[in-house]
Amino acid sequence: MTHPHGQELTCQELVELVTDYLEDRLDPVQRARFEAHVAICPGCDAYLEQMRVMLRLAGRLPEERLSAPTRDALLVAFRDWHAHR
Repeated sequence: MTHPHGQELTCQELVELVTDYLEDRLDPVQRARFEAHVAICPGCDAYLEQMRVMLRLAGRLPEERLSAPTRDALLVAFRDWHAHR
């Protein structure tokens, strides 16, 4: 996924890069493209905020405190969400 400097990022590319963005693992060009896209795309801006909230909340709940059915339901929900985007 190499793009010339300045080419707009797609929504699909943003979804693929969001974890690296949140973990500060994007190079400066990728980061600038990511932030430029979020600035003009309300859907991706909302998605980024949802990911931030989910990470904050997930960080408060140790995995071992989840019941097996709850863990399985979350895994299915995320798997289904990924398949339908």
